[in-house]
Amino acid sequence: MTSHTTPAGAGAGQRRRLVRELLLVAGLFAVYKCGRMLATGRTDEAFRNATRVWDAERTLRLPGEGLVQRLLLHGDALVHTANTYYAAVHFPATVLFLVWLYVRRPAHYLWTRRVLAVLTGAALAIHLAFPLAPPRMLAATHLIDTGQVYGPTVYGAAPAADTMANQFAAMPSLHFGWALMLALGMIAATSSRWRALWLLHPLVTLLVVVGTANHYWLDAAVAALLLGAALLLVPRPARRSLVALRSVPSPRPAKPEPVAVGVIR
Repeated sequence: MTSHTTPAGAGAGQRRRLVRELLLVAGLFAVYKCGRMLATGRTDEAFRNATRVWDAERTLRLPGEGLVQRLLLHGDALVHTANTYYAAVHFPATVLFLVWLYVRRPAHYLWTRRVLAVLTGAALAIHLAFPLAPPRMLAATHLIDTGQVYGPTVYGAAPAADTMANQFAAMPSLHFGWALMLALGMIAATSSRWRALWLLHPLVTLLVVVGTANHYWLDAAVAALLLGAALLLVPRPARRSLVALRSVPSPRPAKPEPVAVGVIR
């Protein structure tokens, strides 16, 4: 009786843990989205901050965001691909990343979920304290809104009337912050000699968010700094949790029992 009921009980426990994790992640995301909307209605402040950020980048002699945008505008297909990457890759890639960790690397999943929660909470605090208009809205940048011109876009044409997203929350760029954590998480949770290639995801994301004029360089820099602080605060899973997965010995076939010659059984 016990042999039949134990697996069923374990399966039910796993399902409860999965539902709990899904509700927790969804709840954290909902809190973040609702929190961002609290910063709406501060248009003048957002544009003043945008001018400050733009001037600070020029003082630091950072390359203009227009350099990346001009590269994207060499072909309609290229800029359309960049807009699609911005709109469709960010959230699904993060979800798939967390699901894979939950199933294959539970210790790394808990570490990653906590890091992302700290990062997102810190980002929300900055969104509320420092509303920022993205470069596509600032006339001094001479950039175009590639999402509106070439599509697809996730934002409404009138930022002040957009009830689905707060467009004045450019700093920090969670597109870049989450993409960077995805890469670092996969590098930490896997052992392939090619795992450094995961860094291509945040690199492409950086070029996309800047080239589409949705973020400044400093938005990505602040996201990286916040992620670094989160990584320092949240203890990383022990290395042995990954080594153990690679070193589990495969079961050996049982040796046949020797039979004495000439003995009748």
